[in-house]
This record gives sequence, structure tokens and C-alpha cells, in this order.
Amino acid sequence: MALDSNASLSAAAQTESPSPAIAKIDLDTGAIAPTSADAKGFDPLDPPDPDLISACVHCGFCLTTCPSYRVLGKEMDSPRGRIYLMQGIHEQTVPFSETASQHFDTCLGCLACTTACPSGVQYDKLIAATRPQVERNQPRNVGDRLFRQLIFTLFPYPKRLRPLLAPLAVYQRSGLQSLVRSTPLLQKLSPRLAAMESLLPSVTDKAFRDTLPAVVPAQGETRYRVGMILGCVQRLFFPDVNEATARVLAANGCEVVIPKEQGCCSALPSHQGQEAQAQELARQMIDCFEAAQVDFVIINAAGCGHTLKEYGHILRHDPEYHERAIAFSSKVRDAQEFLIAVGITAPLSPLQEAPLKVVYQDACHLLHGQKIGLQPRQLLRQIPGVELYEPVDAALCCGSAGVYNMLQPEVAEELGQQKAENLVNTGADLIASANPGCALQIQKHLTAQGKSVPLAHPMQLLDRSIQGS
Repeated sequence: MALDSNASLSAAAQTESPSPAIAKIDLDTGAIAPTSADAKGFDPLDPPDPDLISACVHCGFCLTTCPSYRVLGKEMDSPRGRIYLMQGIHEQTVPFSETASQHFDTCLGCLACTTACPSGVQYDKLIAATRPQVERNQPRNVGDRLFRQLIFTLFPYPKRLRPLLAPLAVYQRSGLQSLVRSTPLLQKLSPRLAAMESLLPSVTDKAFRDTLPAVVPAQGETRYRVGMILGCVQRLFFPDVNEATARVLAANGCEVVIPKEQGCCSALPSHQGQEAQAQELARQMIDCFEAAQVDFVIINAAGCGHTLKEYGHILRHDPEYHERAIAFSSKVRDAQEFLIAVGITAPLSPLQEAPLKVVYQDACHLLHGQKIGLQPRQLLRQIPGVELYEPVDAALCCGSAGVYNMLQPEVAEELGQQKAENLVNTGADLIASANPGCALQIQKHLTAQGKSVPLAHPMQLLDRSIQGS
């Protein structure tokens, strides 16, 4: 496959022996140059595994599935290109520079390449090992550092976010938000802040308090005792989804335990290489649900579910928590995965008299990370009158990717526009999405395109069907 002329990779890197070509890449200038004698490699703390790196045969099947490569068109912004970089840095033939790190930053972590790779390359493990290396070894400029600090200080902590909801509600209801959005000033001042503002959901009265009790009793015979994770964004901005999930579980014979002291699942810091913060949040979650003594731990947000199932890896070096983390993760189930496994026992009613055309949007960390794609569709088809539609490029990321749409707004913008168009073009009456980040990203672009297609979580549709509304 021909490479883009802007790619900072020599054509020789496409041969069977890529290492000599890698040695000639100067990523700071993008030119072919002699190897730097003082090129520093990864630090010794859990670098990308060279055996996993060497598993890549450079076939290029990953390229068309990679959203950043689709948008940027550069080899180094593809999984194959990033693996070349990892190999070069590991062998100290490529400098671990700011330029190299930027190519790792453009990765959405959607994991579509792991699904597409015919050689079974574990790119998910490679990029997960590389991100902490970037955070430890590459200083960021002041603006980037402050913006990231804002995200990691606030977003994983609902108790810190909640006091900010009142001024946000005033901002929205006073007309100031409409004024800000009517001018390009914020976009010119800070594209990242503009991206964050554009994703801001409506602040409802429910956002100011937790609306669910500590225990929701099972309806009829109790089949399981399950714990339910509320999430961070979901807890504050999508409380209706959590309420619907609890009702659906209870209607299908589950006693639902909702520990009030639970916090963040650690997905956000984990996906961005903030290891210490991710580990601390994971320990808190394990402590919380061990005390609840449940059969399963249920999560209704795709990105959170993927991280919850990775606790054994996140806490691999913790002698006190490693085995406990593995035990915890063995109980984690996505809500849709769980319901298909145990079976829907509650009667389901049509959502409207006429057939309801629904298009299901695959969240990347559900489809590629957890390999859950069939179960949500099976659930939706059980609702009488639902006709399921499939969009073009169903497996391509919407551009949300946790906080990627705030950190890399230009790439995310193009992906979000395309995803919204593809969903609308199915002619569906409603979009079903099982991840809050995806929902915010898609809703933003539906609004920008003047489309009024409603969007709901599959648990909300099941709840309405059970309620007969």
C-alpha cells in the first residue's frame, strides 16, 4: 500500500526487514537521517512488550479500520505506524521525542485494529503500555498540562463535579450558552474548551442528587443479587439511564445493590496513561463491591465496562489487590451481556403501534474491547415491533473515545459528523447507544446537522417495553 507523502516513514520500512529503515527516521524533522547516538528508549517500568511488537507483520489490514488514519492519512497515525515507532524507541534507533509522542496521542484507543488484525496483534496491550511511558517521559506544554489536569481532577469525581452543576445550569438557562455558541470567540480562544462546551448536556434537577435507593428489590422470585455501578458522567447527566437499568434488572428477578460510596471506575485516567490515579480508583471500587457481596457487578456504560474487566492488569503489581482485582473483574458484566445470558423473564410490550425503526450504534469498547456486538441486537429484537437497522461503517469510532473529543477536537469533529450522517441515513426513527460519551458526541452532531432523531440507551427501551409505555 502506498504511503501518504507526509508520512514520516521511509519506503524502506515496508520491506521484510524494517529495523534498518526505522533507524533512519528522524521524527523531529520528518526526514531520513542517521540514527541519533543518544536516542533514549522507553523507561524500564512496563514498556511495550517486544514480543507483542514483533507479532505485527505489517500487512496493513488495520489501516482502513483506524479512525485517526482515516482522518489524518498518515502512516504514523495508524496502528502499524505506531508499532514501528514502538519498535524504534525500544531499540533506541528512534528518539522518544515530543513528535513521536504526538502520534501516540492521536490514537483513539478504539481497538478496531485488534478486531481487524489477521495476525492477532495485541495492539490494545501495546498502546496501554505506551501511554504511561508518554506521561512519565514527555513534558507537555503549559496549556496542554493545565487542560489535562482540569479533566483528571474533575471528571472522575462526581462529588467534585456536582457543586459545579448550579453555575452550569444558570449558564444554560440564562441564555448565555446560546450567546457563546452564536459566536466563534471561544473556538478562537481555545478549540479544546470550545469542544468541551459543545458537548455539555442539559443539567436537569436529577443531576443534583442520587435518585436510586441503596437496594432495589427484585420483582417476583429473586434470581440474582447484583451490584450496579452508577458511573461518573452517567450518574450526573444520564440518571434516567441508571434508573431504567435498575428497573429492568429488578423486573427480571434481580435484587439490585447500589453502594452509595462507589466512585469512578478509573476508565478515564486508565485510558490516558494516568496509572497511579487509575490504580487508586480501582482499589476503591473493589473495596466497595466486595463489601456488597453480590453475584455479579453490572455496568451500563461501554467504556467503563472494558476498564472494570481489566482490573487484574491495572493492579498487576499490587500484591494486596491483584487477586482481588481478578475476582472482582470475573463478576463484571455489561447489562446487555448479562440479560442475554440469564434471559429476559419480564413480558415485553410494543413501544408504539407502528413498527419502530431502530439503528444500534456500536460503542468501541463494547464491540472491540469486550467483543459484545450480538447481545445488544438480540435484546432490541426481543422488543415487539422493533425493526433493527445497520449503519454504514458501524464499527468505526464516533470520535468520542473517552475525552479524545476534547483533547483532539479536530479529528473527533470529522468522525462525529460522519457517524451522525451514517446513523441518520439508515432512515431509523431512533438511535440506540450504550455509552454516555458516544451519546453526547452523536447528539452534538445531530444538532449541528439539524436532525431531530431521538437517542436512547437500550436499557431505556427495554424499561419502556416492560412498563408498557
